[in-house]
Amino acid sequence: MPDAPEPPARLRVDAETTLILREAFHKIDAYYRGDHYGLYDYARAVMAKIVPLDHFYIGFFHGANRVRYPYGYDGGMYTDPASHIYGPRGQAAWLLKHRQTYRMQYDNGAALNSGVASGDTSRASADAVTTPLFRRGREGEPAVFGMMSMQSYRPDTFDDNSVRAFEWLADLVARVLTKEAEDLDALRRLPADVGDAPQLVTADHIVELLSSRVADVRQRAQDALAAPGASLREALQRIVTDCQQLQSDLVELTLDIDNGPEERFRSLTAAEQGVAVLLGSDLPNDRIARELGISPHTVKSHVRNILAKYRMTGRGAVAEDVRKHLAR
Repeated sequence: MPDAPEPPARLRVDAETTLILREAFHKIDAYYRGDHYGLYDYARAVMAKIVPLDHFYIGFFHGANRVRYPYGYDGGMYTDPASHIYGPRGQAAWLLKHRQTYRMQYDNGAALNSGVASGDTSRASADAVTTPLFRRGREGEPAVFGMMSMQSYRPDTFDDNSVRAFEWLADLVARVLTKEAEDLDALRRLPADVGDAPQLVTADHIVELLSSRVADVRQRAQDALAAPGASLREALQRIVTDCQQLQSDLVELTLDIDNGPEERFRSLTAAEQGVAVLLGSDLPNDRIARELGISPHTVKSHVRNILAKYRMTGRGAVAEDVRKHLAR
């Protein structure tokens, strides 16, 4: 008879923190599945009950070297969603390399301060904890797809209890997002010609969402104009919240845009990329050779390699794919 699996190790947090996290688990399950902005805002509020924090954000890796930040909060104010290219020495690169929680004390803030500044850039964070978000990769192995961070402008803010709670909460957020993504992938595997099959995000989808949500905000503004004093303030606050959520949703929507063109272009060597760019301009081989100062035979060899790496049979298809990448 096989041995029974060992029960998971208990999270080593104090009793008060346990009660807060238990409540968070049930509330997230009941109210925040499908509401990403609400999920991030609630996760930040949960941690604020456990430890004082000044800055909090959620970021997702996108493409080869980009992080998109749909949610940020600093000093009682929401920060605008953003997108940044990350380098080899910042927090993002550190998380991808080490695949574990980053704490400022590990390197005296070197990785934190080597990345793109966030929050109140006039003040330096004195303590920071950033934990990776994991999901199953293509081969079933855990893959880092995002990060969640809390920071303080006061030193020695985050003790082991708060860090463990933060990691547990980040894992819960990641599992909610992963389950949604897996459900969507399951739908996408169904035949596309039956019913309303979910498709990759296009510019039309973004425009439709933006138009619809702006119409909602406009209607709230029109209602606010007719509201009495106290109700006016409440209506305006609701408009502000709607705009914050819309900004967050739009940044997240870009995560679903097809990354294929970028991944295929980056699979090429530097020489092949030079040829591919000119292919995107529909230039013939002899013109490409003159532009790059190489022989037509070398161009032909590069084109053959590009077609093989792109797994496409025609120059036109490659050219269109390259243009999509260059237009991003």
